[in-house]
Amino acid sequence: MIGETGTGDDPADGWFPESVAAGYDAPGGANAPEVVAPVVDVLEDLADGPVLEFAVGTGRIAIPLAARGVPVDGIELSRAMAERIASKPGGDAVEVTIGDMTKTRVAGEFSLVYLVFNTIGNVTTQDGQVDVFRNAAAHLRPGGLFLIEVGLPDLRRLPPGQDIVPFAMAPGYVGFDQYDVVTQQFTSNHVTVAPDGRGRFRRIPFRYAWPAEMDLMARIAGMRLKYRWADWDRSELTAESTKHVSVWERAPR
Repeated sequence: MIGETGTGDDPADGWFPESVAAGYDAPGGANAPEVVAPVVDVLEDLADGPVLEFAVGTGRIAIPLAARGVPVDGIELSRAMAERIASKPGGDAVEVTIGDMTKTRVAGEFSLVYLVFNTIGNVTTQDGQVDVFRNAAAHLRPGGLFLIEVGLPDLRRLPPGQDIVPFAMAPGYVGFDQYDVVTQQFTSNHVTVAPDGRGRFRRIPFRYAWPAEMDLMARIAGMRLKYRWADWDRSELTAESTKHVSVWERAPR
């Protein structure tokens, strides 16, 4: 586990400082048991030995996976996020290294490296995303697997002259993505208004990449596509899919 607990927002925590980490484990949404369980089911099935989670966050996936007897290590850039793992039941089973998933190394070889919940997009350059694939491959034993879950860019909803696609609207909250189709950069924008009328605006940068581009990144890193699904139920990817779960295999020696 990691060491001392910090307070307040630390610039080193990037887009996930204490103010974000404090509400990251709110019930429902991505933390709902019916959302987490299918993810853990697939990862447990693919694992054949120790696994490594890039961007382990607050242990939303790593802790229940470790509870099934799978040895789990994690790499996390935000100390504020990672520190929450220790306080959760079963969190002591997850070893966390604070660092950048594009270059931080963890000792040992792994049967599976995984990166879920759109986090590959938080790496906002093509070179950086290639480095994620290379770092994953460097941690894998021959025949090991690298899995990514990421949304597909919603460009089909962009008419000429428009660059914004709303993705959520609820009382007190509006979310929308703004795309640059030339650079493949986009921002996820979140507007929250409290009952007293006070508002908060949060904007997070991303870079989108199509599955074919990720296949090329994998080849650069010495891996080849093994599986591609539309979701954790292993359904077929189609033109109507909104995300993909892709698994690449490191070549045997």
